[in-house]
Amino acid sequence: MFGWGRRRESRQGRGAEETAEEDLDVVESGPFDEHEAPNDKLSRLDLGSVRIPVPSGAQLQVELDPSGPVRAVHLVTGVGRLTVSAFAAPRSSGLWGEVKNELAEQLGKDGTRVRKEQGEWSTELIAASPKMTLRFIGVDGPRWLLRGVATGPSDHAPQLARVLYDVVRDTIVVRGTNPMPVRTPLPITLPEQLSRHLEQAKAQQEAAARSQQTQISQQQSGIAQRRQAGR
Repeated sequence: MFGWGRRRESRQGRGAEETAEEDLDVVESGPFDEHEAPNDKLSRLDLGSVRIPVPSGAQLQVELDPSGPVRAVHLVTGVGRLTVSAFAAPRSSGLWGEVKNELAEQLGKDGTRVRKEQGEWSTELIAASPKMTLRFIGVDGPRWLLRGVATGPSDHAPQLARVLYDVVRDTIVVRGTNPMPVRTPLPITLPEQLSRHLEQAKAQQEAAARSQQTQISQQQSGIAQRRQAGR
């Protein structure tokens, strides 16, 4: 996991020459589509399809697909783990209502008790046990669905929900113009620095595995030689 800092600079005031009508067009709260992203100087982690603010002190946890691409980037905080990801959605209608019902059905089949709550943007799913709480939120945008997931100890569920809201509220979604099947995850790309750290960590793990395998082979060879000498 990698550490990451969050920094917000003061927002720039609007000039007196701007009209009230122009002010009405400003989107005050996100998540934002890239075409309406605010010039707020908020430090965001650019993952290609999403640009997300990282809570102070959070650690980044990169999940890789076995075939190689990045599957998800998790934010590990002191109160739980957050995951924000975007998916292709139809032009004509939202996707979260359908996805939400399917998630609730699947969780129910797995024996999880699920309840629905009205949140800031839409109906949310909460799966809670005495020890852990899982929260799903969804926001429909222009040809995209942004999904946020929070997982953590039930004792910290309210705090974790607030952190998730803060992250989602300031996230920017970059849908792109390429046609994609509905529900396709929008691709995640890592910043160069993070990608370099990941490659170094992977190389170290592979070197450690090779070293361990060499030691095992040497031990096995030594045992075989001693057995041969004892005959």
